[in-house]
Amino acid sequence: MRSQIPLTRDLVLVGGGHTHALVLRMWGMSPLPGVRLTLISPGPTAAYSGMLPGHVAGHYCREALQIDLVKLARHAGARLILGCATEIDRSAQRVTVPGRAPVAYDVLSLDIGITSDMPSLPGFAEHAVPAKPLDVFADRWQAYVEAARTGNSGTNVAVIGGGIAGVELALAARHRLGDDARVTVIEAADALTALGRGARKALLAHLENAGIRLLTHTPVIGIDSGRVRLCDGRSIASDFTIGAAGARAARWLASSGLASRDGFITVDETLRSTSDPAIFAAGDIADLAHAPRPKAGVYAVRQMPVLRHNLTVSLTGQGRMRAFKPQSDYLKLISTGGKGAVADKWGLPLNGRWLWRLKDRIDRKFMRKFTELPVMPLPGLPKVVAQGVREELGDGKPLCGGCGAKVGLAGLKAAIAGLPAPRRCDVLSGPGDDAAVLVCGKGYQVITTDHVRAFSLDPWLFAKITAIHAMGDVWAMGARPQSALAQVILPRMSARLQSETLREIMAAASGVFAAAGADVVGGHSSLGSELTVGFTVTGLCEKMPIGQSGALPGDVLILTKAIGTGVILAAEMARAAPGRAVAAAIASMGRPLMTSSAILAPLAHAMTDVTGFGLAGHLLGMLEASGVAATIDLDAIPVLQGAETLAAAGHGSTLLPANRLAAARMTLTASPRSDLLFDPQTAGGLLACVPLESLDAVSRRMAEADEAFAVIGKITKGTPFLTVIG
Repeated sequence: MRSQIPLTRDLVLVGGGHTHALVLRMWGMSPLPGVRLTLISPGPTAAYSGMLPGHVAGHYCREALQIDLVKLARHAGARLILGCATEIDRSAQRVTVPGRAPVAYDVLSLDIGITSDMPSLPGFAEHAVPAKPLDVFADRWQAYVEAARTGNSGTNVAVIGGGIAGVELALAARHRLGDDARVTVIEAADALTALGRGARKALLAHLENAGIRLLTHTPVIGIDSGRVRLCDGRSIASDFTIGAAGARAARWLASSGLASRDGFITVDETLRSTSDPAIFAAGDIADLAHAPRPKAGVYAVRQMPVLRHNLTVSLTGQGRMRAFKPQSDYLKLISTGGKGAVADKWGLPLNGRWLWRLKDRIDRKFMRKFTELPVMPLPGLPKVVAQGVREELGDGKPLCGGCGAKVGLAGLKAAIAGLPAPRRCDVLSGPGDDAAVLVCGKGYQVITTDHVRAFSLDPWLFAKITAIHAMGDVWAMGARPQSALAQVILPRMSARLQSETLREIMAAASGVFAAAGADVVGGHSSLGSELTVGFTVTGLCEKMPIGQSGALPGDVLILTKAIGTGVILAAEMARAAPGRAVAAAIASMGRPLMTSSAILAPLAHAMTDVTGFGLAGHLLGMLEASGVAATIDLDAIPVLQGAETLAAAGHGSTLLPANRLAAARMTLTASPRSDLLFDPQTAGGLLACVPLESLDAVSRRMAEADEAFAVIGKITKGTPFLTVIG
């Protein structure tokens, strides 16, 4: 048996630009053993620049131009950190991402694109939208179009910048908004100077035919709500102002001390920084000192093989680096609003609908590289295996992380059934409760433990969510977290990576526990086959902690978080969950229950947290402990974005079949939504039984604290049974 290859080098990619996206795609097909790959990106998706004008014109939906970085990172085996890099500490070789521990690197690559905002122009930040970053612009444009469609906004558009990008966006906006729209392009000098004579003449004709006004040699001096002020004293009415004049590098790069030109990182022919051999740059953020070129996506795409090779050389210390030699000219296909385009190369004046079809074909082919990621085969089973192996593996899906990897309720009950009741007088509860209850002076102490198999390759994020998850039992009993011990199993890695990984884990844990008023007082670590993090947590309570046995007929059932994390995490492992849905699930799991517990605990008759056994399993446990029944409204239960669609597509957690056994004590209509009742939750919400007369007080206090909750049903008389309506 081959031993596990240890991780020894950290490669960090900052930005999900076109070059990095292609590197990630290739990395998933041929990873470099021993490298821990990290992608840092502000959001879960990146927009493809080539299709943005088509989206503005209405030819492509928003999803069509999105590169899903969550799916791409899973394909590449990379950890994805959703956040904005703001600093590079080159001496410590760490990247600062606000809100989390710094990220260490051995080799760093930058592909963060550019921005077209104009911070020195009065009113720009408040009243205009830069064309780049693309994701932000696409979101703002979509919201504006909807407002214009419903009559909540006018259809005057001003575009600052008369280059190719500005003219292309103006034509697209005019097409989308219709004949009544008034679009103006404002340029401080001459327009379309980067084009040959034929293409420039054709585009100017398209502007004239579309009724778009072009103002040249007219600098903008300020932007107000609803208008753009010009240097000659005139004002242009504008309900949506687009900034497309020039390109600017991110300001935070200036503090890195890297050699640069106008803020862009200067690189040599190998795409490596001329001032730091551990740092590379590609795409628009790179300044090609050896062969200066205008900012264009075609260069970013063609840099990929060179960057991929040179990163490998840098990480292995083997081989010779390659040089990037950009072509002197390239085919520019500029869309003209409708499904037509103008081409520019070597001065040829090409114009027509056939060019749009060519551009559309090229763009769709590029996007298929990310929407149709190659599936790399897993090692097959030996021909001869023990009885039951194939049945146990089932459909071959990988074992889930989070609470989806827990033992089923039936097996757990059987395992602890033979444990004796507590014999000590200061131990007040035994197996089966959310946490053990101990007498502590004149009050009470609760103690619980939980550990989780990694569902994320980001140890900081994983530790943060696991810490919140582990405190769930304490909060569910109305106690205040007091102390925590960490248990960490790291995959095999070098001593330096062990130290860096533990640093991130403990930084996340200490931050979460400190915010809850608890101290991390130590723990235990070891090496194993995969990352696992757990915490033993104690909590304090002045009065007897809330259990699961106090529910009374007439109580309303309150749930404080949406369900669906299990199916989303399972689908994400299969590269099927949309990135935005994964980001929303992570945000939900990362929300502590401290405030909700403080509001609900003084009023609740019974309370638990919803975790591995799903909403149905944990509610049935409360009904059994209390000797009552319940009715819940399926439509009233909050569901995470994308969860129901993924359930309908057949995705589900490893633990889902075991959790479904609870249906024997339920009445419900089978559907993808009802399947989510059995979905195992990681860091799920509180489920509380509150007297009906206290509901108004709960609603008021939760609203004041900006805490989400839903009333999903009520407790009724009868033997323990759950009725689901809807």
